[in-house]
Amino acid sequence: MEEISALMQGFSVILSPMNIGLMFLGIILGVLIGVLPGLGGANGVAILLPLTFTMSPTSAIIMLSCIYWGALFGGAITSILFNIPGEPWSVATTFDGYPMAQNGHAGAALTTAFTSSFVGAFLAVVMITFLAPLVAKFALKFGSPEFFAVYLLTFCSFVGMGKGSPFKILASMALGFALASVGMDTVTGQLRLTFGQPELMRGFDFLIAVIGLFGIGEILLSMEEGLKFSGKSAKIDPRVVWQTWKQLPRYWMTSIRSSLIGIWMGITPGGATPASFMAYGLAKKMSKKGAKFGTGETEGVVAPETAAHAAGTSALLPMLALGIPGSPTAAVLLGGLLIWGLQPGPLLFVEQKDFVWGLIASMYLGNIVGLIVVLSTVPLFASILRIPFSIIAPVIIVICAIGAYTVHNAMLDIWFMLGFGVLGYLFKKLDFPLAPLVLALVLGDKAEDSFRQAMLVSQGDVMVMFSNPLVGTITTLALVLLFWPLISKALAFVKKPKKADEFAVERPVD
Repeated sequence: MEEISALMQGFSVILSPMNIGLMFLGIILGVLIGVLPGLGGANGVAILLPLTFTMSPTSAIIMLSCIYWGALFGGAITSILFNIPGEPWSVATTFDGYPMAQNGHAGAALTTAFTSSFVGAFLAVVMITFLAPLVAKFALKFGSPEFFAVYLLTFCSFVGMGKGSPFKILASMALGFALASVGMDTVTGQLRLTFGQPELMRGFDFLIAVIGLFGIGEILLSMEEGLKFSGKSAKIDPRVVWQTWKQLPRYWMTSIRSSLIGIWMGITPGGATPASFMAYGLAKKMSKKGAKFGTGETEGVVAPETAAHAAGTSALLPMLALGIPGSPTAAVLLGGLLIWGLQPGPLLFVEQKDFVWGLIASMYLGNIVGLIVVLSTVPLFASILRIPFSIIAPVIIVICAIGAYTVHNAMLDIWFMLGFGVLGYLFKKLDFPLAPLVLALVLGDKAEDSFRQAMLVSQGDVMVMFSNPLVGTITTLALVLLFWPLISKALAFVKKPKKADEFAVERPVD
């Protein structure tokens, strides 16, 4: 009941004409970002973050989170109509969504995708409503060793649960730590890695880095690939929407299973992309029509869209309750909270109750608004793909440059942005993950401060990380995740079946 009353207070905070207008604006911008290949939720939030500096934190986070919801919705439009994944997590949607559109069921496919996205996000928001305060109350018992153990768990979970090479993840994270250490040491006040350049005293601004890494990096990659858009008309008939809604309840088990997968992958740093593929694979394996997946099965659209939205939404739980982002977009939002002078973590629920519950309430309304907007504006956003990419790319680059310049009103920041853009391009070409770099850049200095404070308290005794059951459990789990790639290989080797000739039966002698 306490959470419900706090949620009602949150609705009273956001139900103002300005916040409702920002909600619609954020959804529309987010759908636009989701429709355009090369952009994405993290990119859009990073590029548009400077526009929110003049707003109150509550209004700003409502707009930015709605951009995120809109991007999650918008990625399905191009996947189904054009077989172009607008977002990485929309790739699995193309497997059955595009064949449905080719078979003349584009309206049903889009309605299925949008409705499934809404269901996944709604279940994730319900989970956040009731779990976030409990997690926050539990985290109030944390000291500096416990906070460092949680940071360590976050970093190690990227290594243990990441899809790519553990060495590439570690290299990306190490570079993020190095960039985070540039500037003035917060403990001693000494300058580090500035090489005598006064401009580097303030370090690399997080916002400039993410604008370059995501926005410019993606544009450079898209320009190299010579990406061209080809558009065609699309619409959703109200009768098709109603008929599709009547059929969707038969896939309730797939929706619940995919939501649970998405929620788990969102809270851990798995992300929406692996969640969508995992949900699609399980649906294909467990469905009676699994053999027909890939030919235009409705269930093949329900599973990835539900999981992707559940993961994208639930990634905000660790960001709010512990100050640890569960996705690149949550990391960008975390940077925004720090810029606005808010410290994500357990104290946020005590010191900024209106802000937290206003944000959670906006998740409910934002998803309802998003569903209405995407169902009514599909023809408009589908026609955007007729605009040549050669026109869209320079517009995005100019927006990125304006966003970078407005952070400190310094021309040098634009050069930094371009440098990070080249770095992001190289990372994608070499198949290095960007999320660990962004995470280390955001949390690197905080993890360092917690570790050094823990060492000062314990007089340099590293065993403080095992000084009580709580910190010991978290540290042990972090170490297990760090070495999980080696542990999983060892387990696979032990379980490896013996060669066939070892089981051969000796033939009887005539």
